[in-house]
Amino acid sequence: MINNFYKFLIVIVFFSTSVFSEQISNIEINGNQRISKQTILVLGGISKNDDFNENKINNSLKKLYDSNFFKDIKINLINGSLIIEVVENPIIEDIEFTGIKSKEFLKKISESIVLKNRMSFTEDQLQKDVNLIKNALKSNGFYFADVETSLIKNEELNSVRIKLDINQGDRARIKEIIFIGDKKIKDKKLLEVIASEEHKFWKFISNKVYLNQPTIDLDKRLLENYYRNLGYHKVKVLNSFAEFNDQGYFKLIFNIDSGNQYFFNDLKLNLPPDYQKSDFTNVEKIFNKLKGERYSLNELDKILSEIDKIASARLYDFINAEVEETIIDNDKINFTFNVVDSEKFYVERINILGNFNTIEEVIRNKLIVDEGDPLNSLLYNKSIDHIKGLGIFKTVNAKIKDGSTDNLKIIDIIVEEKPTGEITLGAGVGTSGSTIGGGIKEKNFLGKGINLATNLEISEETIKGKFVYSKPNFAYTDNTLFTSIQSTTTDNLTDFGYKVSNAGFSVGTEFEQYENLFFSPEIDISIEDLKTNSSASSGLKKQEGTYEDFYFNYGLNYDLRNSKYRPSSGNKTSFYQEIPVISGNNEISNTFVYTQYKSLNQETSMIGKASFYIKAINSLDNSDVRISKRAQVPYNRLRGFEKGKVGPVDNSDYIGGNYVTAINLSTNLPGILNTVENVDFSYFIDVANVWGVDYSSSIDDSNKIRSSTGIGVDFLTPIGPLSFSLSQTLTKNSTDKTESFRFNLGTTF
Repeated sequence: MINNFYKFLIVIVFFSTSVFSEQISNIEINGNQRISKQTILVLGGISKNDDFNENKINNSLKKLYDSNFFKDIKINLINGSLIIEVVENPIIEDIEFTGIKSKEFLKKISESIVLKNRMSFTEDQLQKDVNLIKNALKSNGFYFADVETSLIKNEELNSVRIKLDINQGDRARIKEIIFIGDKKIKDKKLLEVIASEEHKFWKFISNKVYLNQPTIDLDKRLLENYYRNLGYHKVKVLNSFAEFNDQGYFKLIFNIDSGNQYFFNDLKLNLPPDYQKSDFTNVEKIFNKLKGERYSLNELDKILSEIDKIASARLYDFINAEVEETIIDNDKINFTFNVVDSEKFYVERINILGNFNTIEEVIRNKLIVDEGDPLNSLLYNKSIDHIKGLGIFKTVNAKIKDGSTDNLKIIDIIVEEKPTGEITLGAGVGTSGSTIGGGIKEKNFLGKGINLATNLEISEETIKGKFVYSKPNFAYTDNTLFTSIQSTTTDNLTDFGYKVSNAGFSVGTEFEQYENLFFSPEIDISIEDLKTNSSASSGLKKQEGTYEDFYFNYGLNYDLRNSKYRPSSGNKTSFYQEIPVISGNNEISNTFVYTQYKSLNQETSMIGKASFYIKAINSLDNSDVRISKRAQVPYNRLRGFEKGKVGPVDNSDYIGGNYVTAINLSTNLPGILNTVENVDFSYFIDVANVWGVDYSSSIDDSNKIRSSTGIGVDFLTPIGPLSFSLSQTLTKNSTDKTESFRFNLGTTF
């Protein structure tokens, strides 16, 4: 009975403290200096004539403390009068960073922390920001960084100045990267797959040699994807860890369990009843090709992309391909692709992130899918590819997230900008002289995606200067405008019997006419002065004079490469024609190029390249083709020979021909010098010929095949990429001039 009484008393007391409330007739606020009375009331959810009790007081206290405006708060309710006493947190006058030399990194840190000038200061938030800075330093390789804080308080103004003294310490360098476990692949190859790099003395400008967790996480994904593309379907990077030694270096270790290698077995496609199976014949062709082949994640992606491509072309806008897999005999996999109608989604909003220097419009102009459009996967992926094609971003990532309603999606496009300026220097060394050239290029001028380039080439015979300007989305046409101004003086009086001075400009554009088919019309206007020497042949002398040329040129490019940068499969077909509108000679020029890429060995990343080139120049009025217009073998298609010093010779003068053809075969050599990093070798065979002389039958115009073979080397130096080639001629004419060595050096800014 007594126990029940106590229980009843406790309930009554609790009920009275919780339920009993008093109406507020007056509100008094004391201690506030910067924060207005009205702001305090709003923050605390307080208003006159409210019924207030102990629970509401506690709730208001919590809301006011959560604002971070106040160091101390007291609320009392006395006879209908609510008295609020506050002590404001000091305001931040200034935040000073010391110890960080990189302005770019300092900017990132200052933008990432929560505390800012004119905000209220709290010790709690300061500690959180210190931890954030340490994590940012750690992710950039500064594992031993320390942050010291000091405060300068102004009691009169109730303000504080914050000083953050950052001691970065030495960056955690990766001395060695090793791979353990059932890895099956050589370490040398795996080192090429991952982003992290071993520290070498020539890599002092590379951030990849420093330990940081985001890069390690990326490495694990890269390794697993690489193994899956080699058939190791069940591969796992079990763990990764770093060992620190007393010399201040880290050893980075990846533990890999590759598992068995798998092969494609049966592949099937299930379609909805109202879909036409004949629309998906290309998918069935891929199935037949893959059966019995080694499993590859990339091949699965190609199948899904082909399904999306066909569906989009046939206006099946909203589909989803669900993949079922069944493992057979521990080394084969059956795949079933179930195409089903999916829920219809539309693009609510597209966010562009990470473009600190690039104007957002430049990126949006490359989007095929727009806000309000159906979310078509093909157009979405092509939009991302178009952004990558600008060539001004280091990375372009995109993700789709839920919108405000179930059928709306938001697309986040995250770009990482890269240095877009480039300084180049090149030279060639031959049997009869040398060439030097250089240039400056900026691909993202003023952040508008504008391309500016200027270059100068000087040799014993030629001085050539050129300026190029290109603007994307010219006049809001979604097309890029190209224009160039150039001036060339070529003194070939000694070797070719003539001297040409040419100045002119061109303007053109390029746009995608159909899928993967690009059309590039151009107008070219120039003035040319042609002079010959006293010993020149009569055929050349009669061409002496000044020419005013107006040409309409156009190009067609059909690009089916899997990537524009280092493609490993696919092909590109190009046709270029120059048509005279007003010209002294009325020459028409036709150029055709076909290039095929093929992966020769996926495990070693050996890629073969075969290219065929042909050019023909003919007069429309049966006149002789002007000497300066005659065709020469392009410099990069016949290595081992000097530029322009191949083909028919007229009285010791190299005159070129009406026709040129070239075949180029090459492959990279990933297995050479395994102990040397950042060096890529390639082997090439070049075969070419130039012939056809229309103004004289006495000139030797034999179809002598020129050929060469050699090794190309690309080496990443601290100041930029260096490339050079060593060539050996296989077949040549007695009059041809050879060139055994050439190199090129460039860097970016």
